[in-house]
Amino acid sequence: MSQRKFKRAQQKKADKVQKEPPSMGHQPSVQAMVWYKKEDWERLKEMFADAELLPKTYDDWLKRAEDMKTQVQADGDAVIKVFIDPETFPSWCEKKGLEMNAEARSQLAIEVAQAQSFSL
Repeated sequence: MSQRKFKRAQQKKADKVQKEPPSMGHQPSVQAMVWYKKEDWERLKEMFADAELLPKTYDDWLKRAEDMKTQVQADGDAVIKVFIDPETFPSWCEKKGLEMNAEARSQLAIEVAQAQSFSL
């Protein structure tokens, strides 16, 4: 076997090992994602202590959220959308002693996702 053919054969073996799908060994999970309805966007932003961290428009937020959802699903995980309700979120935060910010929104999403996964 020539040196060139040998190197090509070695490279093919290395390529096969590197081309294993990233999901090999990945245990699929359920990811909770905070979600908003367009009609609630402005009202919720007025409530949130960290509203300046969110995109200025609902459409900008939705684009970013959809991209993130697509990536999570491409990684082999399922997504549960947890909608933040402007009617119930303030009292939920008050009961938990939380400021209405990203931490509270994430905690709510996790709690809802856990409750849903037990009922599936």
